[in-house]
Order: sequence, then C-alpha cells, then structure tokens
Amino acid sequence: MSLTDSPAAMALSDVSANEEPEEDAPACGAALEAFGEGAEIRELLGRLRAVHGELVAREVAEQRFRVIMNKYQEQPHLLDPHLEWMMTLLLDMVQDKTSPTTLIHLAFRFLYIITKVRGYKIFLRLFPHEVADVQPVLDMFTYQNPKDHETWETRYMLLLWLSVICLIPFDFSRLDGNLLSQPGETRMPIMDRILQIAESYLVVGDKVRDAAAVLVSKFITRPDVKQRKMDDFLDWSLCTLARSSFETIDGIITMDGTLQALAQIFKHGKREDCLPYADTVLQCLDRCRLPESNQTLLRKLGVKLVQRLGLTFLKPKVASWRYQRGCRSLAANLKLSAQGQSEQKLLLDSVTAVDGDEDYDIPEGVESVIEQLLVGLKDKDTVVRWSAAKGIGRMAGRLPKVLADDVVGSVLDCFSFQETDKAWHGGCLALAELGRRGLLLPLRLKEVVTVILKALIYDEKRGACSVGANVRDAACYVCWAFARAYEPQELKPFVTTISR
Repeated sequence: MSLTDSPAAMALSDVSANEEPEEDAPACGAALEAFGEGAEIRELLGRLRAVHGELVAREVAEQRFRVIMNKYQEQPHLLDPHLEWMMTLLLDMVQDKTSPTTLIHLAFRFLYIITKVRGYKIFLRLFPHEVADVQPVLDMFTYQNPKDHETWETRYMLLLWLSVICLIPFDFSRLDGNLLSQPGETRMPIMDRILQIAESYLVVGDKVRDAAAVLVSKFITRPDVKQRKMDDFLDWSLCTLARSSFETIDGIITMDGTLQALAQIFKHGKREDCLPYADTVLQCLDRCRLPESNQTLLRKLGVKLVQRLGLTFLKPKVASWRYQRGCRSLAANLKLSAQGQSEQKLLLDSVTAVDGDEDYDIPEGVESVIEQLLVGLKDKDTVVRWSAAKGIGRMAGRLPKVLADDVVGSVLDCFSFQETDKAWHGGCLALAELGRRGLLLPLRLKEVVTVILKALIYDEKRGACSVGANVRDAACYVCWAFARAYEPQELKPFVTTISR
C-alpha cells in the first residue's frame, strides 16, 4: 500500500476536503497580478509623523509594512508603478527641516525595506539628483554615528543617494566657491568630503559598506575625480589590504569592503583608466593569499576581482572564431532557413583570424588570472566556483582561438578521478559557460560529452553516505546549455548516448 493510501492520509484528506480554505493561507506559486495594497501603504506612510515617537505604534507600522512588501519578493516588478509616490512621501519627511531625528530614521528604514525587495539598482533611479541636493545630503552625514547599529539603514540609503548625486555632469570644484572662502573657517572641498565619507564607511562592520562600495565605483570613475583622486584611492586600498589579515574579525571586515570597492571600480571604470593599475592590484591580491582564507565571501570577492583584472588586461572584442547558432533577427533567421542555413554556422575549418587574433599580444598578467580562476573552479564553496566559471567564460571570449582552446583543455583536466567532487562541479559550470557563449567549438564536443556522461552518473561514497548530487545537477545544466547553444545537427550524434 502506498503512503497516500494509508488510513492516516485518507483521514487527513477527508478533513481537508470538508474544511474551508483559510484566507491567510499562502498561495501556490506566483499568483499575484498587481500591487493591491496601494491605499493601505499610502495611509500607513501618512501615519508615520504621528507614530514615530511611540515605540509600540512605530513597530506595528513597520512590521505591517514589511509583511506587505515581503509578499512581492518573487514579483518585485509589480511595485514599479508605485515606487515613485512611495519615495516622494518618505523623502518629504527626510527633507522637511522640522522633522525630528526619529522620523527621519524611520523614513529611511522604510526606504530600505523597499530597496531590499525591489533591488537598489532600480530604486536608485528615483532619487532626486540635482546640484541642490549635494550639500543637504553631505550635511546629513555629519549627524550620523557609524557605531549606532539601530540606524544603519539611514547611512545605507544616504550612501546610495550620494552615489546617484555623484553622477551630476558638473565638476565638483565648481561647487566649492563659497565653501572655501568662509572667514575664519577652513572647510574641506566637496570632492574630498565624499571620498572621506566613502573610505570611512568601507571599513564598518555592517551592510553600509556595500553601499559605500557602490558610491566609490560611481565617484572614482567620474572624469574629473579619476584625474585627481584615483591614484590616492587605489594607494589607500592596496595599503589597507596589505595591513589587513583574514585571520581577524576587523581584518575580514576591512578586506571585504576594500575588495568590493576595487571590484566595482574595475567593473564600471573605463579600460584605459584602469589598465595602468591592473598589474599592481593583481600583485597585491596575490600577496593577500585569499584562497587560503576560511571566509567564503572573501574568496568570492577575490575571484571576482581577479576576473575583472583579467578583462582589463584584454581588449574588449567579440571573438570571430566563436560558434554561432542562428542570429537575433527573425527576418534574417527566416532568410537563412530558406538558404539551408549553411552561411550561419561558424565551423572550425572556416575560421580565419579576421580580427587579427594571431597578432594580438597577450599581457603577462593574463596567465596568472587564468590560473587563479582554474583554482577557483575547485573551491569548496559553490558561489566561488560559480564566479570562477563565469570568469573563465568571459576571459575565453577575449582570447585568440588557440589560447581559448588551451583553456578548454585545462577545464577538462578537472574531470580526473583524482579530483574531488568540487572540481567536477566547477568544471561542469565552466563547460556550460563556455558552451553557452559559443566558445566550445564543435570539434571538442566528442571529448566534452565523454566527461559529461561520467558527470551525469557521478557518485562518490564517503563513509555511510555519498556525494555527487551537485555534480549530476551541474552536468544536466551543461546538457541544457548545449541544447540551446548548438544546432541540432551538431548534437545529433550524442543525443542517444546522453539520454540513456
């Protein structure tokens, strides 16, 4: 008798059949179609001025707001039509000079709750970012206490707000006119104030340092700032990393914030601005010995920064030798379909180095970057392996065909039975990335499918249990990626073997 046929199961089904569904029962799946609590939220925000001074009423209002917002964690886009008016109501309280401190902190906390659900990248666009906003936001920082852990949401949102204001298309030195000429008073230029704020919050022990890293990446890469402050900030960052140790709590916090800032700068900065510093940063990173750390986040940030340094070394380009399936134009696809699609496939024997692959000089640091990413594929934590796999795919896309094929060969070395399940898992993720990007040419498919077949049934006994479920899942992901990346004719010889 099956479990569902047991008397207990049948009794439970009879009871549940007679009961009416509860109103508060969670819905199955993402069934929401629109944001339905707009009126309640508007009324709730309108009452903040009245309840901010009463602890119980304030906590009740905050809890209700969290419950409503959390309903949209899986469908945050439903909030988009309502974000602007919610932000306007909350910022009106913040910008009102008569608002007490408790009300300002409460408004920023509500802003953070919205940001957590929708994501700061979407929410940032709605912050006011006029020249007139620069000084008021900077002045708010003078009243902040970095050690007050009850109000960290205020500092977090202020840093994000400042990161948007930093994008105004005016030289900051133009805003310093009267500030430097106050009689008997010496005031710091706005550019220096922003940098000082960012550096001070990069080393705090809460989430505020994440926002500080965003601020740094937007601020340092400004045309007027990078000429005057980029050298100084990178020197400060490298000295901070050199003095810090991942064996202490303070060292972990400091390294986390600094690595985040560097990774963001090399992501958002222009290649020609970052290239002169890439080799120095890579050498400093090598001396930090992050792969030896027990902190997953530090190892992940190290891998992320390494891959962005590698992308800085290599010129951005689209590899002419990559395999392409179809194209993004429906009309062109239909035309090619009528012609038999013979022109569309980019086969290995038809590739000529149109973009000068053979003459491209590869910087010395690239080899070190590839080696560290290959080591990252064997890391003990999935997030690190996943970041390394994406780095391998991005780097291979900028390499000449011969060197990219060497990278594929190095990835295939992960599938030795002397390697752990971590290496097999990381290798599968890397192969999926390479295939998805068209960097795994059809001539390699036979060799790759051979190792994927082993990964699909990977199972390693360890004492009374076994490991390998993650490897098998990753191998399925490789099969899915290949099915999307290659023409049916390329995979046809292997379909029967894989499906057994």
